[in-house]
Amino acid sequence: MLFARIAAGEAIAFAEFYDRHASLFFGLACKILGDSQDAEDVVQEACVRLWERAPQYDSSLGRPLSWAVAIVRHGAIDRLRARQRQAAVVRPSGESEDLPEAPAEVVAPAAMDLADTVTLIRQTMLSLPEAQQTTLRLAFFDGLTHLEIAQRLGVPLGTVKARIRRGLMALRDTLEGCL
Repeated sequence: MLFARIAAGEAIAFAEFYDRHASLFFGLACKILGDSQDAEDVVQEACVRLWERAPQYDSSLGRPLSWAVAIVRHGAIDRLRARQRQAAVVRPSGESEDLPEAPAEVVAPAAMDLADTVTLIRQTMLSLPEAQQTTLRLAFFDGLTHLEIAQRLGVPLGTVKARIRRGLMALRDTLEGCL
């Protein structure tokens, strides 16, 4: 298994893992942040974390790629929140300035592979019920907590958690073997 070799400190295995998934990591970070420079920084920091934490990875908790994507996603959300806090401090009170929207299409290295992956994920997302789509977008692309989503949508916290779980399970079942 590739990730076992990475956990053992094999740099060539990590390079192979990175080559396979760098465009996915970059695309996710870029989608969340809307800025390719920040996305590159987040991916680099996430890869350092992956390399350092690989020996601690527990395969019983999920696939290595899911774990890696979660590290990239959390890093991007942390960067976005830090940027928002900084903008709030710098901005005079009473003025509101929204951060730029993420680009609709992500341009990254290995763009064809990424474009195919993005198209597949979008089609799969569109097959979900609207409530699940909205909840997943708020959680994974806007970086809201479950409680924040419940408040924004005016639904119980348990409903938010159930929608996210059902949506992720449906995505997994549909995309399994495709990515």
